[in-house]
Amino acid sequence: MTTTLHLSRRQLLKTGGALLVGFPLGAAAPLALADSAHAAGGQPKNFKTTQAWLAIDGDGRVTVYSGHVELGTGVETALTQMSADELDVPFNAIRIVQGDTWLTPDQGPTWGSLTVQVAGQQIRKAAACARRALLDAASRKLGAPATSLAVADGVISHDGKHIAYGQLARGGRVLDVPFDDAVPLKQAGAFKVVGKPVARVDIPAKVTGEFTYMQDFRLRGMLHGRVIRPAGMQARLLSVDDSAARRIPGFVRTVVKGNFVGVVAKTEWSAIRAMGAVKCKWSDWAGLPAMDDVYEAVKRTPVKQTQTPKKEGDVDHALAAAAKTLRATYEYPVQTHGSIGPSCSVADVRRGYATIWSASQSTHWTQRQIAAMLGMKPEQVRIFYLEGAGCYGRNGHEDATADAVLLSQAIGRPVRVQWMRADEHGWDPKAPPYVADLRGGLDEHGNVVAWDFVTWLPYSVGMTDVPLLARSLEDGDAGVQKVGNMMPGNMQSDAFPPYAVPNVLSTIQRVETTPFRPSWLRGPGRMQNTYANECFMDELAASAHADPVAFRLKHLKDERGAACIDACAKKAGWDARPSPRQNISGDKVTGRGFTYVFYDNKRTYVSAVCDVEVDRASGHVRATRFVIAHDCGLIINPDGLKAQIEGSVVQTLSRTLLEEVKWNASHVTSLDWESYPILTFPEVPKIEIVLIDRPDQPAWGAGEPTCAVIPSALANAIFDATGVRLRRAPFTPQRVKQALNA
Repeated sequence: MTTTLHLSRRQLLKTGGALLVGFPLGAAAPLALADSAHAAGGQPKNFKTTQAWLAIDGDGRVTVYSGHVELGTGVETALTQMSADELDVPFNAIRIVQGDTWLTPDQGPTWGSLTVQVAGQQIRKAAACARRALLDAASRKLGAPATSLAVADGVISHDGKHIAYGQLARGGRVLDVPFDDAVPLKQAGAFKVVGKPVARVDIPAKVTGEFTYMQDFRLRGMLHGRVIRPAGMQARLLSVDDSAARRIPGFVRTVVKGNFVGVVAKTEWSAIRAMGAVKCKWSDWAGLPAMDDVYEAVKRTPVKQTQTPKKEGDVDHALAAAAKTLRATYEYPVQTHGSIGPSCSVADVRRGYATIWSASQSTHWTQRQIAAMLGMKPEQVRIFYLEGAGCYGRNGHEDATADAVLLSQAIGRPVRVQWMRADEHGWDPKAPPYVADLRGGLDEHGNVVAWDFVTWLPYSVGMTDVPLLARSLEDGDAGVQKVGNMMPGNMQSDAFPPYAVPNVLSTIQRVETTPFRPSWLRGPGRMQNTYANECFMDELAASAHADPVAFRLKHLKDERGAACIDACAKKAGWDARPSPRQNISGDKVTGRGFTYVFYDNKRTYVSAVCDVEVDRASGHVRATRFVIAHDCGLIINPDGLKAQIEGSVVQTLSRTLLEEVKWNASHVTSLDWESYPILTFPEVPKIEIVLIDRPDQPAWGAGEPTCAVIPSALANAIFDATGVRLRRAPFTPQRVKQALNA
């Protein structure tokens, strides 16, 4: 039996700053956990004080409270490096508590490549405030000015006298100082572990199998739940017959709330059997647009709002006067997150509290959503974060959490819900269909003089969360987005090119609805907008008979961006010439494409060269090599950064070559890996990376930006190899062959 001490933050500080944070894992975990956790209190913390961000125990060990969480991207290690350097303590003295809604600050979801750039910066400032407070305390103890004290490995010294952080932390008051947003931070010359390829702290336990993923978590006495999905996305429940399920050993109960139907059993297998045995009758519903008409359907959808991210000059006049004009339409499909491990959660809703274990990347948002669903205050809901299968947006983790909460509330006992593959592919929120129309003009010297961009995106009322599926089923309004629902924000980013064009008009038409419940998916909007803009830039270069790299540099006024382009071209051994290649005949042809992005039009420069082989007979495309140049300012951990870039290449290549949600009039039909394939290991290209470190510049995000350049680099390479433009993804063999034949 594991003994666990649960303390409120106030109780913790009264004990002298020593921290014992824990919750039992494995089958031996006591049912009393939820009750003891509730007793600790869940009142919102005052994160205007330094002690709310970190604690130091008597041995000098530091616990940092991070609202952002490790999703398999290495941020736990990066935040540890940043904290250790700012505090002047050894790297292995830092431990990070992640995503616990009763202990950590609400720093927003772990999204948008903002962990290091924003959340990490906040933690650095908290650490700097703590270091300053410790130096002030040591100054009083040692009788010397704080400016004359030296610090190394958590020990402050002066004239042969020494005092450790742990000694100063006893009593718990030394860090009771304001959080100062303007506190001076260390500069690059003072870093000891930042910028170094420090090994990730989470990998050893993952390699040995000791790591507890969300899917591994067990709570003694918990039951198992499964949810029965409607026959159509917005079908209504007419009747339920669970007589066959009742005969299954271990069956506990069928739970019905509106259109939400779930079963609870003593074992997971019993829950699976019961799910299949319950007979539900649903109303007919066939409201989805035809797959081959989805992009036109998007354009026909009523527009709720029109936005203009950029308007310069007079586009129509410039197009009318241009020596050459081009127009093109680019389309990117509905896609699912495709998390290889289906979502999972455990919930215990009893005695006016909800204790939840979830892999949500937005635990504080989910806390508020669950509280609203249960009619509770947020402080009555505690979410412990446990890492699950990657999400990179908003997949099914939050929805599995809501499923477990509703079932636990009905049963009065802890319930574990493990989604099935059909749940994940069929019911997680989707990246919406994307279509963009572009017009461009060139003058007689091959300069771009006009650029007109318009796309149709789901309406947004603000940067907030995606509706929970269980809540929508409970309320009877699951399925497509409706006006007033929340939509992924910032999809308008990179909706205009980063180049100097005298006449630019970028228009976003916000439409009232979208076919599926929409969500963020890695690089939302930025990837699709860059795909359209960079393919179109390539088309303009080809029309001007110009080398694609030289053409971009000719129109780029950003020296840092130009340096990124030059570094990529040099590493790739770029052969300057117009595209396509002169010899595009034969059964198998090769080509290379170039692309560039200034992410969000304000941070992180990425350039890419893609080499491809195209089998003209079969239409099969193989990306053989990617070269990526990446400038995100100060690099915290070069190994972690390379891993993020490689992951972005692999995942986005899969999305561009293979991934497309399929559906009929009622629901998603691509419910397995055969109907929704992803890239396999033999298809992974060679990836070469150039890291441009700028330690004197702010650290920018790196988790998403590389995604933005992959589709256009691939499309441009296929054009270079074949002379054929592909403007609709994914570039499946059937689609490529059809384009070649046309």
